[in-house]
Amino acid sequence: MDLTRRESLTFAAALAATACTPAGIRPAAVGTQPESLNALAKRSGRRFGSAVAWGAPGADRGSFANPAYAALLERECGLLVPENELKWQWSRPAADRFAFAQMDAIVDYATSHGFALRGHTLFWTPEKWYPQWLVHYDFGSRPAAAAEAMLTDHVRTICRRYGTRIFSYDVVNEAVQPETGEIRDTVVTRALGKEATLDLLFHTARAEAPHAQLVYNDYMSWERGTEDETHIEGVLKLLEGFRKRGTPVDALGVQSHIRLLKKKPVAEIVRESEGPWRRFLDRVTAMGYKLVITEFDVNDQRAPDDIAVRDAMVADYARAYLDVMLSYSQLGDVLAWGMADRYSWLTGFDPRPDKSVKRGTPYDVEFRPKPLRAAIAEAFANASSRHA
Repeated sequence: MDLTRRESLTFAAALAATACTPAGIRPAAVGTQPESLNALAKRSGRRFGSAVAWGAPGADRGSFANPAYAALLERECGLLVPENELKWQWSRPAADRFAFAQMDAIVDYATSHGFALRGHTLFWTPEKWYPQWLVHYDFGSRPAAAAEAMLTDHVRTICRRYGTRIFSYDVVNEAVQPETGEIRDTVVTRALGKEATLDLLFHTARAEAPHAQLVYNDYMSWERGTEDETHIEGVLKLLEGFRKRGTPVDALGVQSHIRLLKKKPVAEIVRESEGPWRRFLDRVTAMGYKLVITEFDVNDQRAPDDIAVRDAMVADYARAYLDVMLSYSQLGDVLAWGMADRYSWLTGFDPRPDKSVKRGTPYDVEFRPKPLRAAIAEAFANASSRHA
């Protein structure tokens, strides 16, 4: 049988998927594609998608430089979000200049292939992620007016450029300092004021993209620790403030970089985490916010070296977390922060002691489905329906 490269990958994926198909999901026949994660998500009124990176032409980096990875995205996903290309370091190299070539390419690809598209992010609050020109920017004798003009111009430029092609924005990303629970102190917030900075961004986004879902996005985690508790309380305080001031925030983006870091059985970690996490989500949804899983993956930094054991732990942990999240009818879209370990940020972040590639995405470095892919599929297949 003479297969093209893409057909060969599809055939191999289908065979691998049938070998580990979870209960409740019909196995694919040999030579056919298994039901996609996006199709399974649609059963409960949701969508599944992934972050993408454009990458340098000809380089094995990111989704579009590698046709096999692009085929994986097209097979599994219904929506995409840029990993970096809309952040200020990439999109605004100078105060008076924007750079949209890579973001334009992602938008064109998504549009031509029928993907819905999220925008990440209009403002990433931690100063360490600012472009250097912004870190040292002089806002002059009227700093509040100068900062307001800069932020308004930034949001307006992006929202007008992409119009209705972007249906949802992470308007503000990571505004809360985890150690204190307060809004971060930066050169921008010092010029304009902390709450005023965030409110301006959301009000401008609403005016310029009235069709779009506006999201506050953060990485508070369901694992329990002193810093996690402080972070969570800070996010709740921030969300309460948005509601009191009438700031147009539609949803909380729960990044969901979940961490398999404790040397304990998965069931024990879940027991410690689920109750407090549900109480947090209950408080968020009681304020009228929707939920979005914006950046899902699993950090297996302390899981065993044995691949089979590690993959099983990652899958079990992810399934438990997703079951909790998907039990909330307010949860809408679910996005992985990359579909394959080859392009995951996790391996370079907080490396494993054995220096091996982290295995926190649904597919391995050769784009073969792992138990995590099956766990996500089963979670979707058993999910409760969401509210519109």
